[in-house]
Amino acid sequence: MNTPSPAAPALEASHLTKVYGSGNTEVVAMKDVSLTVARGEVVALLGPSGAGKSTLLTAIGLINPPTSGRIAIGGQAVMDADRALVDLRAFRRQHLGFVFQKANLIPFLNAVENVQVAMEINDVSPPAARSRALELLDYLGVAGRSHNLPDALSGGQQQRVAVARALANQPSLILADEPTAALDSQRGRQVMELFRKVAHERGAAVIVVTHDHRALDIFDRTYEMEDGQLKTN
Repeated sequence: MNTPSPAAPALEASHLTKVYGSGNTEVVAMKDVSLTVARGEVVALLGPSGAGKSTLLTAIGLINPPTSGRIAIGGQAVMDADRALVDLRAFRRQHLGFVFQKANLIPFLNAVENVQVAMEINDVSPPAARSRALELLDYLGVAGRSHNLPDALSGGQQQRVAVARALANQPSLILADEPTAALDSQRGRQVMELFRKVAHERGAAVIVVTHDHRALDIFDRTYEMEDGQLKTN
């Protein structure tokens, strides 16, 4: 597998369409969406439920690929029409990071182990994985909780660990789906500020699906999804 180029945009998505069903049952969940995101850029994706935000995010994240369109990540083409050009599972694991509404930490692993395991499944040696995991937890302000199990962490701390895990393999692109929905406004803003910090300092692009309009000043750009189509705000 080729390595994405650090000089290329983190994401180039062209004419993405997602259709479910056929004939009388056909539903167009996403229609002709094009989006380019540079490295170091943090982008908000807004819109009501059912507008197509999660459809776009899971298409870009190679979890639920589009019916048609082209996706390149870091300059490397990964989808063309409905054809995968790489091993999607391996590419996701190596080049993409994900953060969800719930932190989804492994309950029987402590904070550092939750970050470490993301690297070990990519064949990073345990000592190297642990060293980077500790560095990331320190970077995100939770090094002091590195040996705590998830249920001993606050919601905001769990999300910080989840962001560290998303960063573990130095991804070109981080995708976050409603990452602050379970947090109060102060902790939610802190998590959004972390995404800006990560994007600007670590050079990863970050796309955040959010309903929270209180933190939009944090983003470099905002887009609105409506009826499966993308609009610039």
